[in-house]
Amino acid sequence: MEFVILTGMSGAGKSQAIKVLEDINYYCMDNMPPALLPNFAELCKSSSKEVNKVAVVADIRGGIFFKDLFNSLEILKNKGIKYSVLFLDASDEDLVKRYKELRRPHPLSSTGTIIDGIQEERILLKEVKQKSDYIINTTSMTLGRLKEEILAIFLSGKISHNLNISILSFGYKYGLPQDSDLVFDVRFLPNPYYIEELKQFTGNDKNVQDYVMSYDTTVVFINKLMDMLSFLMPHYIKEGKSNLVISIGCTGGKHRSVTIANKIADLLSEANYRVMLTHRDVKK
Repeated sequence: MEFVILTGMSGAGKSQAIKVLEDINYYCMDNMPPALLPNFAELCKSSSKEVNKVAVVADIRGGIFFKDLFNSLEILKNKGIKYSVLFLDASDEDLVKRYKELRRPHPLSSTGTIIDGIQEERILLKEVKQKSDYIINTTSMTLGRLKEEILAIFLSGKISHNLNISILSFGYKYGLPQDSDLVFDVRFLPNPYYIEELKQFTGNDKNVQDYVMSYDTTVVFINKLMDMLSFLMPHYIKEGKSNLVISIGCTGGKHRSVTIANKIADLLSEANYRVMLTHRDVKK
């Protein structure tokens, strides 16, 4: 029996995620007190009806009962019931925006602001996140992309690690991204900005991509960069790193960096890594 425990930050998309699991024939339960997990798992296992795939949401809405989570996971382990924990996360800014759009209070913000509740929840969930089998950061992620991530893990089995890779293009004129782990400067590449018929386009357009990729220097750079990343990724995963931000920068963040970021994201995705792509300055 596959037993999935879905948890994470409030507002990060757990309701949408459980629907995706339900669509691929998981028997799903929402907002289950963690103390009931072992009994529920046993019930499913011994059911007269064949229940092979089960998913439950257990999160901070359980209040004082949420502290029972680790004890319940230990009981599941001792009973020989295999489980995996999927943790959904998102940036503070995205979570605040989502709560304001829904006009709903955060579960922990009854006596404070939304951001106060989010920060308190991060502290409470820190250990849970560290011990999760899979982490999906839904910042700026569409529902379609979230579905693809979940299917890659639980349907196709392509993802077998919890490393989330964020590829970010940016313009140096607007400043370095503060949360970068790796930064690569591609200002040495030929600049489409100075080509009149390309200036108005971006690295998301084929004509700009073809121009940047037509140079041998670009191809050699991408090959060397992918060679280094192919070496680094298994070591990051082995050390338990859950989030990696790779930033690609050019002068304005519209042409070269966007083209290279798109290419690197495609290559990493083809290698079955979980990748989220963001172009920070492309519209500036």
